[in-house]
Amino acid sequence: MHTPIVLIGPMAAGKSTIADLLSKKLDIPRFEVDEHRWTYYAAQGYDNLKGEEIYKTQGINGLIKHWKPYEAETVVRVLADQPNSTIDFGAGHSVYDDATLFAKVEAALAPLPNVILLLPSPDLDESVRICNERFSSVLEGEDIEPDADTLQLNEHFVKHPSNARLAKMTIYTKGKTPEETVDEIVSKLVAG
Repeated sequence: MHTPIVLIGPMAAGKSTIADLLSKKLDIPRFEVDEHRWTYYAAQGYDNLKGEEIYKTQGINGLIKHWKPYEAETVVRVLADQPNSTIDFGAGHSVYDDATLFAKVEAALAPLPNVILLLPSPDLDESVRICNERFSSVLEGEDIEPDADTLQLNEHFVKHPSNARLAKMTIYTKGKTPEETVDEIVSKLVAG
């Protein structure tokens, strides 16, 4: 592969698991955007104290809105920095209400043939339910109580039209093992 394979989708859609397996199968590097986001945000002048204040006064939704310009620029920079990798975006890195930010991300992804939306099911309500069950299980395993705002946010990520507009293909994972999903992706990849 001479172009990145980009995985997008909501929280707990399986992006990290699939990206790891895909990278191993294709013997290419993996880059998890959420793992490196703060380095990219800092390079753009992100102010942690301002972010903390926004979270205190406006909650998670206000903070996510504040992150959007940083997320869009991070997408552009990551794609330039990781040309031959499997890249898994954080759920918010592909969802934009602001038309200018969406256009920036869309332009960055436009030349890439392998932008893959992962969802459990073509039924979006079912996808919300499955992703939220998975996400809640992960949080509970870390002794964190899942809150309604976060679960509602994930519903927004599932149902927002950005992901469908950015994706070149959608892969549904319900009823498949991660390995079967990877095999399906590999069979549909466009060489670049």
